Amino acid sequence: MQLSEQEIIRREKLNKLTEMGINAFPADEYTITDTTESIKQDFSESKQVKIAGRLMSRRIQGKASFAELQDSKGKIQVYFNRDEICPGEDKELYNEVYKHLLDIGDIIGIEGELFTTQVGEMTVLVKNFTLLTKALRPLPQAKTDENGVVHDGFTDPELRYRQRYVDLTVNPQVKEIFVKRTKLFNAMRTFFNDAGYFEVETPILQSIPGGAAAKPFITHHNALDIPLYLRIANELYLKRLIVGGFDGVYEFSKNFRNEGMDRTHNPEFTAMEIYVAYKDYNWMMDFTEKLLEFCATQVNGNAESTFGEHTINWKAPYPRVSMTEAILKFTGFDITGKTEKELYDFAKSIGIEVNETMGKGKLIDEIFGEKCEGNFIQPTFITDYPIEMSPLTKKHRSKEGLTERFELMVCGKEIANAYSELNDPIDQRERFEAQMTLSERGDDEAMFIDQDFLRALEYGMPPTSGLGIGMDRLIMFLTNNASIQEVLFFPQMRPEKAVPQIELGEDEKVILEILNSQEEAMSLAEVKERSQLSGKKWDKASKTLTKNNIVKVEKIDENLLMKLA
Repeated sequence: MQLSEQEIIRREKLNKLTEMGINAFPADEYTITDTTESIKQDFSESKQVKIAGRLMSRRIQGKASFAELQDSKGKIQVYFNRDEICPGEDKELYNEVYKHLLDIGDIIGIEGELFTTQVGEMTVLVKNFTLLTKALRPLPQAKTDENGVVHDGFTDPELRYRQRYVDLTVNPQVKEIFVKRTKLFNAMRTFFNDAGYFEVETPILQSIPGGAAAKPFITHHNALDIPLYLRIANELYLKRLIVGGFDGVYEFSKNFRNEGMDRTHNPEFTAMEIYVAYKDYNWMMDFTEKLLEFCATQVNGNAESTFGEHTINWKAPYPRVSMTEAILKFTGFDITGKTEKELYDFAKSIGIEVNETMGKGKLIDEIFGEKCEGNFIQPTFITDYPIEMSPLTKKHRSKEGLTERFELMVCGKEIANAYSELNDPIDQRERFEAQMTLSERGDDEAMFIDQDFLRALEYGMPPTSGLGIGMDRLIMFLTNNASIQEVLFFPQMRPEKAVPQIELGEDEKVILEILNSQEEAMSLAEVKERSQLSGKKWDKASKTLTKNNIVKVEKIDENLLMKLA
């Protein structure tokens, strides 16, 4: 492992702490009586407090220093005074440990009392501090110039998603997204539980990847010597529970689909599915719009959210438009009664990329997706899908060739899918067999035949309506994030590129030593002068450091500044 100059220096400080008998990673419990939030909410002069958190900044001025401590609730100013911390003759805890052996990013515990500074800022006067964790890597340090422009912020998406632990530390606003995500799950659970429905768990490893049209991940179970699939949906297992006598069941499930990655798709995602006996898709539309109005209010405080340039109104009721009506409105083409060839020819004629493996369902789905979907901004139910698109859905009670299915569209994206569930085992078998025909034509997303599920239906499943919601996509709309990676703690990433190994010469080390002695950026001219390098040596060494992103040079106003990257 190749260490940067700063990492080497931090390890040297760790060794010095150890030599002084200070454990930089103590195992003892550190009892906390306060948080930054509770201090601000119940502030009183001279109140004794005990807090812990990460040292995020400091300004050392001889025997005194103002610093900033960050815990899980926020930040607060703390004041270190040498004589308060070291009232006796021995000043080592302040002069050596605090000033020279602590770094930004270290986690410390503080005992002290509250006071207000002359400018009115709530502050903790440190009476004693304890090192709880030594940070061996430096945190990114963003700087704001006199014009309010932030420099060197930790903003690169690739780094933020890959190192979410750093992102959460230096970009506290990111944490609010995940707080709201948990609020959403809690709100949905409350809504379902209050309605009397039962939360369950179903298998992630499945012998047949059922319940959706998607390409699965496949693995192998050595002991049983059989292939297994990561769940693409939990639908068929939840329906088995309705057969078994539950009136309503729901599950928040991790699903996996071996498909492309983009701003709205991750191969691992979270879905919620709920199934309620003796209901149909009309009841489920009413239920869904009430659910989402409740969730939006619990997450954001009202029934509206901002997404890009749009203000989404989640208040019920939502418009209901059939798929046939939508395609006719936006393309002028009536899909009613059309053959597969007619659909194929029409899709080609309007520039949609299609191929011979696509059946009627896929063709209609492509036409709707390309020409209609993006037009629905406010929550809108698209209803009555063609039977070819819906192999698990009950046939429409009055419209030939259609099914009792809806999808909820918001800002041109589907966030919910629901049916009057197909409970006729003979019809279901025929639908599965039609899917197998598509598979034989090359459709690798066609459904498998689940014989055990068919057997369950033969025992009798009551009339049922089911609903699935993409939780990741829903929280995107509630927090104004256009990328799914922003609402997942740890999104799937490409393998990290190897960091090139750089061997530094003595001249480069001289420059780094100067920069390491300062917490702030330095004037380029000052660094050059202090290095005492000749012009040629300076040019070569500084170029090596900047080229390999070890140091940065930036212009602020008319000044050239150099700092560690």
